[in-house]
Amino acid sequence: MSHPGELIIEPKSGRPADACVFILHGLGADGHDFEPLVPALPLKAGLEVRFILPHAPRLPVTINGGMVMPAWYDIHEMSLDRRVDTAQLVASAERIQALIQEQIDHGIDSRRIILAGFSQGGAVAYQAALSFNAPLGGLLAMSTYFATAETIALAEANRELPVEIHHGTFDPVVPESLGKAAYQRLQGLGYAVHYQSYPMAHAVCPQQVGDIATWLNERLG
Repeated sequence: MSHPGELIIEPKSGRPADACVFILHGLGADGHDFEPLVPALPLKAGLEVRFILPHAPRLPVTINGGMVMPAWYDIHEMSLDRRVDTAQLVASAERIQALIQEQIDHGIDSRRIILAGFSQGGAVAYQAALSFNAPLGGLLAMSTYFATAETIALAEANRELPVEIHHGTFDPVVPESLGKAAYQRLQGLGYAVHYQSYPMAHAVCPQQVGDIATWLNERLG
């Protein structure tokens, strides 16, 4: 079952979902990019999890010569400062928040909703989760950066949000220093944040898949 704007994978048991995990893809991809991850996660028996993998809109991207491609927001330059179109990023985050609210309205407890994002999708996930006005179950930020750290209005409802950050030590696209900077920023703000690095580039590795499953089992089990 899927809608034009997102890929939805229901629990394979056929029973109704009582938890939901959103996964936001990176620049130039779509929701199908993380589709193979779902069956690869060894989740606990009895966990009835709906996975929602939204598709980003198609936008011209400055760093790619203005080429139109799936993008959550425009990136103006690839400096360490990562100058981005903040208004587009916030708009994408608000769209994800609306999807989260739909799940809550259909009976999923907000504390059993996890938001995960990779690269560009991770920057949107930071904004969407940390500014959401109901307590969520967790935030997983993969190979990404906290693009709106200076502008975000942090929601009191998610001040206790568990945050898991994963990053590759050989990432040539989003340097690990940006992942560590997000970790240090959130630590300084008092968030319950854990950082894990892997000997990989801009990707997801097998060891990480196991760690993601363990983390989800802890959050939702």
